Amino acid sequence: MVIQKLRENGFRITKQRLILLDIILEGDCFSCKEIYYRAVKRDSGIGTATVYRMINTLEDIGVINRRGIYEITGDNDRTAVK
Repeated sequence: MVIQKLRENGFRITKQRLILLDIILEGDCFSCKEIYYRAVKRDSGIGTATVYRMINTLEDIGVINRRGIYEITGDNDRTAVK
């Protein structure tokens, strides 16, 4: 569902976006900084701006909820749509 929404809104599905989605789907992310620290362990090329842009994008397209913890809304199986 998330990947489909990104594609519908003209976004490419990059390796970095998939990493960020995986981290968000793991749960327990309370800030962009926390997401960044987890992401940079997987790909040192991910910058803080990339994380903030991705969070803002996900919020803009209505798939993320920022109520103290970042969570994917609805069906959170990103592998359902390829």
